[in-house]
Amino acid sequence: MTTAMPIKTTDEYQLIEPDEEVRDAAMQPVLKKYKWWWPTVGVLSALVLLGVVAWVIQLADGLGVAGYNNRAFWSVYETDLIFFIGVSYGGAVVSAILRLTGASWRAPLTRIAEATSLVTLPVGMSMILPHLGNPIGIWELVWPPYWNLSSPVLWDFFAVSTYLLATIVFFYLPLIPDLKATIGRIGAEQQGLRARFCRWFYNALGNRWNGTPPQRRLLHGALGLLAIMIIPIAVSVHSVLSFAFSSSSRPGYFETILPVHFVVAALYTGIALVIVVAAALRRVYHLERFITKKHFVRLGFIIAAFGAAYFYLTFTEYLVDSYSGTTDVASWVRQILIGRYWVPFWFYVVAGGAVPLIVMAMKRTRNIKGVVTASALAIVSMWFKRLVIVLPSVTEPLITSPATKSGTLAATWGTYHFTWVPISITVAGVAMIALLLLVLFKFVPILNITEMEEMQADGEVIKAAEEIVAKEEIGRSSKIKIGENSNDDVS
Repeated sequence: MTTAMPIKTTDEYQLIEPDEEVRDAAMQPVLKKYKWWWPTVGVLSALVLLGVVAWVIQLADGLGVAGYNNRAFWSVYETDLIFFIGVSYGGAVVSAILRLTGASWRAPLTRIAEATSLVTLPVGMSMILPHLGNPIGIWELVWPPYWNLSSPVLWDFFAVSTYLLATIVFFYLPLIPDLKATIGRIGAEQQGLRARFCRWFYNALGNRWNGTPPQRRLLHGALGLLAIMIIPIAVSVHSVLSFAFSSSSRPGYFETILPVHFVVAALYTGIALVIVVAAALRRVYHLERFITKKHFVRLGFIIAAFGAAYFYLTFTEYLVDSYSGTTDVASWVRQILIGRYWVPFWFYVVAGGAVPLIVMAMKRTRNIKGVVTASALAIVSMWFKRLVIVLPSVTEPLITSPATKSGTLAATWGTYHFTWVPISITVAGVAMIALLLLVLFKFVPILNITEMEEMQADGEVIKAAEEIVAKEEIGRSSKIKIGENSNDDVS
């Protein structure tokens, strides 16, 4: 049985009828069996297992099997750490911003965006384990007697942990009315283990929800407050993460622009990931009626704006460092622009800097396929851009010589060689994100039912009000014309 839900209007809450089409679409990943689901889960699980095996081998043989050495002591794992934590930004922050601005078109995307943040952040946090080499070092982050309050790594641990808690709450709160609204669809005739678990899960998390006006006012207020809080929390996460770099004395790291650089990059890739995930889920779960071209184009304009901002920050950083003429910094910039790291850098410039702007500037490519392609290129190119941030600085020699043109001894530049171990762990991180999303939406509605029904009802109220105003205007105009005609007859 489905009951009418209260919706907030200007003065009060009024009851609206549930939209069965929306509820059917939101629950189809939970209720329907798809032939592709188990094979996909199997492949993704195998990739995750391969990453675990690679990590176990690294624990046994040391970081040398991952290509690390005393002249390249940071590389892929640090890139993964920045990248995966960064992409967790997009979903929560864009959902928070759209909630605060009252954008009505957000409703079909909020659950997907918030779920993307929820699953990517733990994956990013897990990348600290291969980075440490010996995982027992994580104990120093969680046990107070070992805390070093002067370490940016500890600050980042606090910031990321707070952000994870905020993300969980931000995902859970809008889920409460949806669970109560859809529990009847997990029918009593479905006696499988997953069906029984879903009924217990829905009752446990949404049992006290009755949809009364006080409850809805409390929920809306809590979501508004959390949306305000989550934005500075998210900004602090990547700002503090950049302190681990900018507080060092390595060329390319001690940059005052790095906190802003990291935050903008995280928003850029995070929103691009939301676009790719939304496109994939839209396709496999047939959500074309609810997630339309309008949603992709508007998100495309957002990533174009952040992409242009990041492109400008990158240009500014290298311009200032090159203009300074400092020997070690100039040598670092030269290696990125025309030296050994020119391929990943210029790949970013084209795929992550130019392509999204060109796609959104041209009407012919400003469509779903164009926006999704640009977003996918942005994600891949920004991983390489993170690698360009990490690797050149740690491989540059700190010994200089006035006898060489660049000031640094070319023969002493460190080298890093990719091996299957870090590649497997990186691929496992990507597979884990996809796997967690598929499993998550096997238990919770994929669309935000309550928001979509509210937005639809609000639209109907506004449309009705506009029709009333239009009729009044027509009536007023008719009276004026009648009065003018009467005056003409009298004259």
